[in-house]
Amino acid sequence: VELVESGGGSVQAGGSLTLSCAASVYVACMGWFRQAPGKERESVALYSYTAGITYADSVKGRFVVSKDSTKNTLFLQMNSLKPDDTAMYYCAAHRLWCPDSLGDYNYWGQGTQVTVSS
Repeated sequence: VELVESGGGSVQAGGSLTLSCAASVYVACMGWFRQAPGKERESVALYSYTAGITYADSVKGRFVVSKDSTKNTLFLQMNSLKPDDTAMYYCAAHRLWCPDSLGDYNYWGQGTQVTVSS
């Protein structure tokens, strides 16, 4: 499975960005994760074929995940961005389910940088 991300960039606080992640084949779980300098990688939003969508508390009400199943592409619409959202954003996937542990995700994209200035 190959994951190709796009859509990162720089934006001022309060702005919006949309990330996309295209998977080469169908997978049951796709998710967005992020890692800021000096911090651990954390889950942002998950899309599970069976369990639906979940969001981290820090992004609820601001970020929206959607999927184009015909193209195996996951989108992350990020609104009302804050400087704390600055991080490298990664797409990850698992063929069968959404693991609880980041280490159990089989496939990762190369990452796309999101920078939010105040």
